[in-house]
This record gives sequence, C-alpha cells and structure tokens, in this order.
Amino acid sequence: MGFDDQHRRLVRPLSLLPLSLYIHFPWCIQKCPYCDFNSHAVKNPIPEDAYIDALLTDLRADLGLLGVPRPINSIFMGGGTPSLFSPAALNRLLLGIKQLAPLAADCEITLEANPGTFESAKFHEFRALGINRLSIGIQSFQDRHLQKLGRVHSAGEALAAVEIAVTAGFDNFNLDLMFGLPDQSEIEAISDVQTAIGLAPTHISFYQLTLEPNTYFHKFPPKLPEDDLIFGAQKHCQQILADHGYQQYEVSAYAKPGRQCRHNLNYWQFGDYLGIGAGAHGKISRALPHDIIRTVKPRSPEHYLRQPDRSHSEAISVEQLPLEYVMNQLRLKTGFSLEDYLAVTGLAADSLQPGLSVCLEQGLLHREGLAYMCSEKGWDFLDVVLEKFVD
Repeated sequence: MGFDDQHRRLVRPLSLLPLSLYIHFPWCIQKCPYCDFNSHAVKNPIPEDAYIDALLTDLRADLGLLGVPRPINSIFMGGGTPSLFSPAALNRLLLGIKQLAPLAADCEITLEANPGTFESAKFHEFRALGINRLSIGIQSFQDRHLQKLGRVHSAGEALAAVEIAVTAGFDNFNLDLMFGLPDQSEIEAISDVQTAIGLAPTHISFYQLTLEPNTYFHKFPPKLPEDDLIFGAQKHCQQILADHGYQQYEVSAYAKPGRQCRHNLNYWQFGDYLGIGAGAHGKISRALPHDIIRTVKPRSPEHYLRQPDRSHSEAISVEQLPLEYVMNQLRLKTGFSLEDYLAVTGLAADSLQPGLSVCLEQGLLHREGLAYMCSEKGWDFLDVVLEKFVD
C-alpha cells in the first residue's frame, strides 16, 4: 500500500467524527468579578420563549453547515446560569433538538447550575427531562472567599445544593472549585477539596483563579498569594484528590474512573461541536484538512435574539492546524497518537515537526508506546511546550 492510499485510509470519514452541542445561556443573577464569559446580570425577566425559539433557529442553521448528518453525542448547557431557566423552557428546547438532529442513545446531557438557583422540585423536573449530569459552580465552601469572589450563594447553600441534586436523582455531577484565591491559605484550599470529596461527586474541576482581561479583577486586581504558595497548595490538593480516587485526566479536571466529562473530552480531543446561543463558539470539519471552520454567534443577547441564525465563520488554515490540535490534546494526560492526529486533521505526521522533535529532545514531551504526552516538566510549563509548535 502506497503512502497516499494509507493516508486516505487513516483519515476518519466525516460521518464518524464525534459531534457535540454546546448551548450558551447568557444570563446570571449577577456578574462575578473574575468571570470573562459572556454573561449578563438579569435586569428584566428573562425572555425564555424568545430565547428558546432563537436557539432552535440557530441550531437548524448550524446543522446545515455539517454536510453529512451526524448524531450528537453530548449536550452541554453552559453560561451564564442555565438553571435560571424553567423546566418547561428546557423541555421545549430538548424536544426541539431531538426533532432536528439524532441523539446518541447514551447522550451525555449536562446542565450548569449555581447553588443560588437550586430548588428541589425544579431539579427533580430537570432530571425527568433526561438531563443526566450537573456541573455545580461551588468555587469555595468558605463564606469569606465566596463574598470576595462575588458569588450569590453561601457555603451552606452550596452544601444544600449538592443534597438537592443527589435527592433529585443526579448520580453524575461535577463540582467546580477554585484555588489561589485572595488571602487563601494552603489549609483553606485543602479544606475546600476535602469538603468536596466528602460530598462524593463523580468529577471535580479544580482550577486556579486567573485575572482575565476585561474583568473587574483585571482592572482592580486583588492581592493573591505568592506563586510558590499557590503551587504548593495545588500539589498538596492534587495528591489528596489522587488518594481518594480522583484521577487527573486534564489540566484542571479530576474524575472517578469512567466518569470523565465526555463533552469536554471531545473538545480536548479536537472533536467537532456546534455552538449555539449568544456568543457561542463552534468547530465543524467539512473536509480534511482544508475545510475545518470555527463559528461564533453575536455576543449581545439583544442582537442574538434579532438574528439567531447569523454566524461568523472562519476556516482554520492548514498551517495553523498542528498548533490548534496540540493546544487541545496536550491538555490531556494521555496525550495523542500520530494516527489520531492524521485521522482528525488529515495532515501527515511531519507537519508536527520540528516542534515535536524539539520537545522530545528538551524533555518536555515523552513517548509511551504510540502516544506522545507531556512529561512532568512539560506539564508544569505547558505554555513553553506550545510555543515550540508556533509556526
């Protein structure tokens, strides 16, 4: 078999590329000072019906970009605070999605929820709709840190939210935790992790507070702990998570065996996803490697409601593809194989050079069997690794 024949054989047919659906809900009770997501404090009643209509119009347009019908393997409702919406509104949305596109039989359907929006009856209804996973934005179990982060819930409400979720029948849920908070000690960071573990979630997202551009904290930065103290607390907490069976599979993601977030795994494995809603982003492969596009929707909820099927799209250049791929895959502990690289980009292995060889020589990456992954050194300095792949 010649190289060209082998190349064609390994490139994955578009119909077999995994497909996810991200749905953005842009409203929150109030805007947190560290948040750089497209979220807006609720000032008037949320236009639920109009927004659901807009989402379905948006989805219909995006499905037309696929070219080849493909089942949706996961749905993630993020924000903002999607749990501000009523069960009736989300029911209409999910029914509309099922009429427009096939869902995989084991489709993972995640709803982001903040503790301040938890009501027992409401979450029983969410579970009855087929929503089978929650991602609960805790951030901290200590009131003084929650207040500094601008959260609208208390530590007590955070604990109550998890109890409501479990009682409602959610046996698969994530807890978001932050570390490196203003004036946070290592003991406090450890306490948050231990409290989370005690609630028995299947997944914990544990990530460092960063001062992102266009946020209140970036304009008025709080005093954060020294880098060495943050790093020490992170390592200690990671060991506690590992000791309790939470395996780190991505930079900030820890899961019980078999409970990784399938939706986010698809992002990091350079899979395709439709992004609908105000400010949502998507990635669609229409032909490899020359027709892989990224889409983005109008950011303003008002503009989006007027033109929900308006989408800006831009092709990822062939020259940019290697960096785009490794930026995602190297976030995973398992790294990537050259065969998978070819299958989802359509590019030959030599397009990763010289970056791949340089990283191996400098000990930033290492090879295990057919997989290339970050070494401990590379894991701690991922930005340095990615710089080697910049064209």
